[in-house]
Amino acid sequence: MSPIHFYNTRTRTKEVFRPLKNGEVGIYTCGPTVYGPMHIGNVRSQLFADLLRRFLVSEGFAVTHVINITDVGHLVSDADEGEDKMEVAAKREGETAGEIAGRYTELWRSDRRAVNCIEPEHNPKATEHIAEQIELGVKLEEGGYLYRIDDGVYFDIARFPRYTELAGLDLEGQAGAPRIEQVEGKRHPADFAIWKFADPDVRRLQEWDSPWGRGFPGWHLECSAMSSRYLGEHFDIHTGGIDLATVHHTNEVAQSECGFGVHPWVEYWLHNEFLDFGGEKMSKSKGNVKTLSDLAERGYDPLAFRYFFLQAHYRQQQTFNDESMAAAARGHSRLVALAADLRAVEGPGDPDQQAAHRAQFCEAMADDLNAPKALAVLWDVVRSGKLAPADQRDLLLDFDAVLGLDLAHAERPQESYDSDPRIDGLLEEREAARVGRDFATADRIRDELAAEGVELIDTPEGPRWRRT
Repeated sequence: MSPIHFYNTRTRTKEVFRPLKNGEVGIYTCGPTVYGPMHIGNVRSQLFADLLRRFLVSEGFAVTHVINITDVGHLVSDADEGEDKMEVAAKREGETAGEIAGRYTELWRSDRRAVNCIEPEHNPKATEHIAEQIELGVKLEEGGYLYRIDDGVYFDIARFPRYTELAGLDLEGQAGAPRIEQVEGKRHPADFAIWKFADPDVRRLQEWDSPWGRGFPGWHLECSAMSSRYLGEHFDIHTGGIDLATVHHTNEVAQSECGFGVHPWVEYWLHNEFLDFGGEKMSKSKGNVKTLSDLAERGYDPLAFRYFFLQAHYRQQQTFNDESMAAAARGHSRLVALAADLRAVEGPGDPDQQAAHRAQFCEAMADDLNAPKALAVLWDVVRSGKLAPADQRDLLLDFDAVLGLDLAHAERPQESYDSDPRIDGLLEEREAARVGRDFATADRIRDELAAEGVELIDTPEGPRWRRT
């Protein structure tokens, strides 16, 4: 087994991975706020955590994976201002918060299944763990970390000197940033809500009694409470999008280390980078929100998006556009076709012939989950003229258990061909030349098309073409 290295956001270094318990790993992944469909940027965060989990399992670890469902407490501003996103969605759609949460939770789970993510061992909802959140809040209050103002109970970051450590924050430089705007009465702009009081003049769908009065928990509290419920007060890995590091994850660390009396609360923090949409922020108002359903309507297999994800390292921004998605879909289709052929191969493989390729694949994944390099090893295997088909089959299926493209079950895609009046015309001209035995003209047209990246395919229905 190659030593496994992960880039740890907390220490800003690539470190050897050493689990707290030999052979066991606990992972907590920030899940969705279920007020709307999951866009493909959110899907990338789920794919990254699934890849991590699959690799650790392949290395023999027993993994306990927890992904939360935020169905209360996430306000429209990270500054603890505005309405709860669940309440906003309920008003918008004329349903209860519970109905909204149930519908979008199931859609989230369906999307995860579509891209072949393994189900987590625990998928807790914030609303089902209010007692644990209150219990942690009481511990923080008893430790002198909280104070009250008119709209709620807040954590005093001045009581936690390591507050800026995880994300390397410059609080003075960020004091005017919109993500940490001042709420009247807060001692510091970055102080965050543990419990928000219900406004007696506003009818909320979700509120509970607490030692501080009737209200609802702050967004950050749930992750600390639920992770400790299922993984303990000190665990191995916490994952999420890089955008969560500066506020949500920073606040999780503060309340957890103070409430549980541990440091570090989490050994390894792994964050994935954004999808790059050419500088455009995804929003419904812009009409550029892309979901798996959007891709499916355009004819893309959801697993082609998983293939797209594997083409870039999780810590690199990845450009998403029509061209990059179409290229990924073509690559995925070719791999599926090869897998379908190899699955039909019978007989045992030769472990000695496979060993070097297994080592290369493991080395790539052990280097901070270098999926592009691991995918390249897979392609080298299926294209190899030196490996026996049985060895190609064994390696492809074992590598795919980590990459998660479900090649053990994928069906050969139906052949699809492109159409363009100019190229279609040239194809007809070439056919006429061949029939007339003018092979020089036929070869010239073939070469011209090849130079344009056009592949000619002879089918029972006649010649067809597609771009390579």
